[in-house]
Amino acid sequence: MKSLSRYSKYRDSGVEWIGEIPEHWEIEKLKYISHIIMGQSPEQVYVNQKNKGIPFLQGNAEFSKINPKEKNWCTAPKKITLKNDILYSVRAPIGAINISHKSFCIGRGLCGLRNKTQMYNKYLFYSATLFKQELNKYSTGSTFEAISVINIKNLKTVLPPKQEQIKIANYLDQKTEQIDKAISQKKELIKLLKERKEILIKDAITQGVDKTVSMMESGIKWLGKVPKHWDIKKGKYLFKEIDERSKDGKEELLSVSHMTGVTPRSEKNVTMFMSEDYTGSKTCQKDDLVINIMWAWMGALGVSDREGIVSSSYGIYRQREPNTFNSSYLEYLLRTNDYIAEYNRRSTGLHVSRLRLYSDRFLDMKMAIPPIEEQNAIINFIKENNSKIDKAINLQEEQIERLKELKETLIDSCVTGKVKVP
Repeated sequence: MKSLSRYSKYRDSGVEWIGEIPEHWEIEKLKYISHIIMGQSPEQVYVNQKNKGIPFLQGNAEFSKINPKEKNWCTAPKKITLKNDILYSVRAPIGAINISHKSFCIGRGLCGLRNKTQMYNKYLFYSATLFKQELNKYSTGSTFEAISVINIKNLKTVLPPKQEQIKIANYLDQKTEQIDKAISQKKELIKLLKERKEILIKDAITQGVDKTVSMMESGIKWLGKVPKHWDIKKGKYLFKEIDERSKDGKEELLSVSHMTGVTPRSEKNVTMFMSEDYTGSKTCQKDDLVINIMWAWMGALGVSDREGIVSSSYGIYRQREPNTFNSSYLEYLLRTNDYIAEYNRRSTGLHVSRLRLYSDRFLDMKMAIPPIEEQNAIINFIKENNSKIDKAINLQEEQIERLKELKETLIDSCVTGKVKVP
């Protein structure tokens, strides 16, 4: 950015969000330089049936990818965009943008911009990326925010001479490709770091951190070898099922998920399935293992770090002998992929959405248990190494955000003439 020069003379554009522009550039309303096609949902949409007409698109989080996924089709499209039309999301997420690589039927969440002047199409695309902030001022709606066609038509954009449009667009193509490549490389590195983190946790939890110890067959086909000095026991010798009930329902309400384990419901943005009275709900104590019976096959379980109440359909298990398990070690252990796969095998039900892991089947599972001192050492090892990996991930995420900001700033500066491209 610092290497780019400025134009010799500027003038006020008369548009607050655009600011000054080169003296010889023009300002024009969008309706005068492009046909605006506001999407309209077709009467019938078919899912995963390519022989049913043409692809149907609706604005969503995936929309701004290079080629939107084609999942739906329609036979009687009402609004169609053509190849090279600019597709713009006018419902949340407002401002997602793409260039159509073929004909699409578009729904109410999208609009199409079709160049009707001698304006360079790719320059129009880069100009349109700047509309998002301005459009958000006009978005209205209770169920979802949306933009009207009037707001779209009256948007103002900058119009340099055609040859400058081409030069700016070509320059941005080159530079944004470089930035996108750097972002992609950093995302791949984050993926590898997260995979490394998962492998580190699994190896430490299931095999310990001392690689010099003798190993033995665990006798558990799906688990394989474990350190020779570890115990192997069925769950029924380690846990007892607890069914204690709340007398007044005033305890803290807890939730169990495969993503976060046991957490207070107040920390989740969830209002569905809320009850006015939790009297009679199951209660759990600190260090109790809580399993969502219906979603155990996904790993929906955790060790509670507090007292609270949970759904009466959850399973609650308490260690028979205190300090058999370090609570963090137990949660890591039971959320490893090997254990979750075993819950799948042991769950009963006609199909996935109906699978249930009942207490008799969970308590019949065998588990490998290190001495408590070794569990503590394993958890310290995981914390130390996770901290290093998390710092590396955070650094890459921060750099990705800076690259995204650089990309936005570069486009804005070039398209509005704040800098003169080489």
